[in-house]
Amino acid sequence: MQSFVELDLPQLLVRGLEKVNFIHPTEIQKKAIPLLLEGRDLMARAETGSGKTGAYLIPMIVKLLKDPKSQGLVLVPTRELAQQITEFLRSLVADPKDLYSAQLIGGQDIRKQFKSLQRRPRIIVATPGRLIDHLKRNTVQIHNVGHLVLDEGDRMIDMGFAPQLEQILKYLPSERQTSFFTATLDKKVTGLAQKYLNNPLSLLLDESRPVSTVKQFVVRVELENKADRIVDELNSRKGSVIVFLKTKSRTERLKKHLVEYGFAADLIHGGRTQGQRDRALKAFKSGETRILCATDVAARGIDVPHVEHIINFDLPMFDEDYVHRVGRTARNGALGEAVSFVTLQECRAWNNLVRKYDIPDALIGEGMRSALPGAKRRRSGKRPLRKRVPEQRSGSNRSSPSSYGSRPKRTSRSVAGSTGSW
Repeated sequence: MQSFVELDLPQLLVRGLEKVNFIHPTEIQKKAIPLLLEGRDLMARAETGSGKTGAYLIPMIVKLLKDPKSQGLVLVPTRELAQQITEFLRSLVADPKDLYSAQLIGGQDIRKQFKSLQRRPRIIVATPGRLIDHLKRNTVQIHNVGHLVLDEGDRMIDMGFAPQLEQILKYLPSERQTSFFTATLDKKVTGLAQKYLNNPLSLLLDESRPVSTVKQFVVRVELENKADRIVDELNSRKGSVIVFLKTKSRTERLKKHLVEYGFAADLIHGGRTQGQRDRALKAFKSGETRILCATDVAARGIDVPHVEHIINFDLPMFDEDYVHRVGRTARNGALGEAVSFVTLQECRAWNNLVRKYDIPDALIGEGMRSALPGAKRRRSGKRPLRKRVPEQRSGSNRSSPSSYGSRPKRTSRSVAGSTGSW
């Protein structure tokens, strides 16, 4: 399949694809759409930004147009991903009369959701917690769902959502088509996914690693110098930046720190209200805000085409989240850069990530660990933006020490975060 024309799609969908300039399908769309149109259950893995949303929404729309009594349900782990999917869905089906959809996520006025559900939506995009709220209130009916999608499926079944999924499955018909889409997939998740799918086909296009168009670097830095170093990195870069941190409080402190230095920065994390999160994303997408400080709530599903840089101020707690963080840049074939700050205590964890995801020329050698650059410095009050001589960096377009010893066996493990005030 080289173009969507070959699929003989309904005119409503053809017009929608033309509107969003979808002419030639991506690799995951070429492979997944025909299989889903055949009615098969599917477990699909493809890199971030590869077009997975279109790969499952297009066949779902086709089937729902053919069967007026059937419904579609897309379950996602985060509110932001639900909003992104809903926006794309409504761009494909511009007239709600043709295929009305509803979005059910936490943080929104539930009364408005009641009204949208009264219109009997054909497609529901939801986070598990809010969907369960409606099921308990008997304000939503999903017994006619013939097409279920678990987007970011690895997180859905392996990061705390499994009990909620079990509750939701009780309300779903046993005869349905289920698809599972993710950018990262290990053996453990594969085994867990089998209980939700019926004799699924596996479509594993890409290994779980960052896309090739992302240049990845490591910055070796002392823990207490991180706040200084990020100012240097931001001064030396142009374009929008997402900075990832491991906790809400650290995100708050870094945002305040950057604003004091004159940067246009905002933040997003799970402790913010939905309105605050929406406003922060809107300002970032429009360019009003250049820097978005975020916890991993933004690592999956945020599709902002113009993100040029990712900075991992803290390493992620789980290996897989590194791929999703880095995947926020270099969307749809564009170029991007990702920089990770690594302290002395994190060298081993970083090297495990390097080996697991084949990050070019980013290993930190044993001989470097005792001599991380950067002296302790204190500062008080506001300072003007300044540039300092960059500290030593190793990365995909830089040379690095040639002797690192033998590679240990690759294993999936958590990455320990740094400690201290920063």
